[in-house]
Amino acid sequence: MRHPPFLRSGPRVVGALVTGVILAAGPATPANAAAPAPVNTVNTENTKNTVNLARPAPPATPAPARAPEPASEPPSGAEGLALTPPMGFNNWNTTHCRAEFNEVMVKGIADIFVERGLKDAGYTYVNLDDCWALPQRNSEGRLVPDPVRFPNGIKAVADYVHSKGLKFGIYTSAGTKTCNRAGFPGALGHEYGDARQFAEWGVDYLKYDNCNNQGMDARLRYTTMRDALRATGRPIVYSICEWGQNKPWEWAKGVGQLWRTTGDISDNWGSMLSIAKRNLPLASHAGPGHWNDPDMLEVGNGGMTDTEYRSHFSLWSIMAAPLLIGSDLRKAPASAFEILGNREIIAVNQDPLGRQGTVIGSEGGRWVVAKPLSDGSTAVALFNESARPQRVATTAAAVGLPAATGYAVRDLWRHTSAHTAGTLAATVPAHGTVMLRISTARAWPLLPPAVETSADESLMVESGQGGRLTTTLTNHGRTPVLLPSATLTGPGGWTVRAATPAAGAVLRGGTRLSTRWDVSVPAESPPGTYTLTLTARHLAPTTGAWVTVAVPAGVSVVVPPPAGVSHLGDLGWTSAANGWGPVERDTSNGESKAGDGRPITIGGQVFAKGLGVHASSTVEYYTGGRCTTVSAWVGVDDEKGNRGTVAFEIWADGTKAAATGVLTNAMAAVPITADVTGARTVRLVVTDGGDGIDSDHADWADPRITC
Repeated sequence: MRHPPFLRSGPRVVGALVTGVILAAGPATPANAAAPAPVNTVNTENTKNTVNLARPAPPATPAPARAPEPASEPPSGAEGLALTPPMGFNNWNTTHCRAEFNEVMVKGIADIFVERGLKDAGYTYVNLDDCWALPQRNSEGRLVPDPVRFPNGIKAVADYVHSKGLKFGIYTSAGTKTCNRAGFPGALGHEYGDARQFAEWGVDYLKYDNCNNQGMDARLRYTTMRDALRATGRPIVYSICEWGQNKPWEWAKGVGQLWRTTGDISDNWGSMLSIAKRNLPLASHAGPGHWNDPDMLEVGNGGMTDTEYRSHFSLWSIMAAPLLIGSDLRKAPASAFEILGNREIIAVNQDPLGRQGTVIGSEGGRWVVAKPLSDGSTAVALFNESARPQRVATTAAAVGLPAATGYAVRDLWRHTSAHTAGTLAATVPAHGTVMLRISTARAWPLLPPAVETSADESLMVESGQGGRLTTTLTNHGRTPVLLPSATLTGPGGWTVRAATPAAGAVLRGGTRLSTRWDVSVPAESPPGTYTLTLTARHLAPTTGAWVTVAVPAGVSVVVPPPAGVSHLGDLGWTSAANGWGPVERDTSNGESKAGDGRPITIGGQVFAKGLGVHASSTVEYYTGGRCTTVSAWVGVDDEKGNRGTVAFEIWADGTKAAATGVLTNAMAAVPITADVTGARTVRLVVTDGGDGIDSDHADWADPRITC
């Protein structure tokens, strides 16, 4: 696989999700039935670790095992599996092949499922990933569990999991070896024997990977294992893990119950975001018993903030994706259990209608995703992919609900209810998601109106200067609220003063209370993002209760570039987002931690200065209207061989000032220059070249700004 999943970013500061909405409480397909499947290329990289290419090739490529004579009909229980997305645990994201992956851990996870209420919330499968076996089969050709990791064998572990009322899963690969470089046995040529062994052990779920596949046809390999599993007579959920290389969503319905649509996820924002973007367009292929799988959850592993983990969980849930916990729950923080145990979000994922959410809009990183539910309601995710708070809005009509006088709105993270005349909106924090459930319930008049609390999305102020920030309370309901008011407080030493009225007697449906605030920043304030607190308060007549909500309002203290010509790699940016790993200064992007890149090299030319990024990427600088020109040499870094296609753009405020079109690794460095005269901000943007976020190592070489 292109992006080894063991590459992780370091710990980040935990953040809090604030929605900004006041919601007061109140027979199977034969292998030859379709056109010939695409043929895999021989695997040289994989989803777990680098394959040991020095290992001698086998003397002959094994063919898939020959099937016994088929029964007159599929064995009982072979159909009707995974009618909702599977929920459970898989160890890979947290342990990989390290020693802590063992019998004690697996049993401990099963215990926690029961003790912490995860089983009752719907989590069912406790699954092993790679490295559970010895590298060699026994003299009879059977798989041998590692006696150090699993001294009592696999069946004993499966029996323990079953004794807790849970189900047990295992892993192998549709190749001669599994993905780990130690070279554990794969199932290619052993499908029927391995399937019988899994059934004997009591396996309920099989993850079937794609490493060391010898270039054999993917559909043949995966269909052979399907037939082998069915021949056991045991119902086993079948997870096809071929990383989306051969578009399994087009042929795997009737082969497996779920199929991976992407490569492996890593525990960082860029990885999660890029995988979600690849999975979202595939909504039409998902349904009961056949799910798109964007890989396992990272919640609780520590590489993202709680706000980002809530977005991760929200997006996977609204995409009807499998929810397989990938963190060691014995060590996970309380916030991880709060996220993973949110039953209102889980209910969206597990809804029996089985629809994957579809994208309604995504302009400017403001995503609206809607999922129809079996009771006639619709789940809506308002997702902000940007690095600053943004208002994300839609309507009940836009998400597919019929016309109505009013709608009931349930906030699934805040667990509050309200009504709206049709507008669905919130100021969503950076990298955050608001999850709503909307219906035409007749009782909506009994609910208080939804009042949106918002502030300007971006205020940039230089140290020792001031700016003006506008806050707004908007009543989206049909009934009024009384005595609305707003207060805004800043950090110590800051001056915040209302320049227009911040309170009123009544806020009727469809009206707003806007307040302009003068904000002064103390001299010598270090550059960075500061949080002001906007507190809104009103009286809800339907309940007679005061409703108070506090939301953050971000202000960036910025420093303009010095006069003359500067290298952008030497300047501080106001925000940066990257597809994999952090943005690197003066090196290429290494996809993981800061400083793991190489010298910037495009078409054999080495550059001493620059920025190394990975699509999709945005790096923003404050220019304060003082600069005139941005220039650079750009291209795909040589370190990815012949892979990677990207496009470069320079934006001046909201205008695209320059663009390259699609560039490939075969091209030399290309110059790009933009006139940015008068712009307060400049953004360096790299987009995917149209073939997916794959090895898109993009370099801004020798980037200069003239001010």
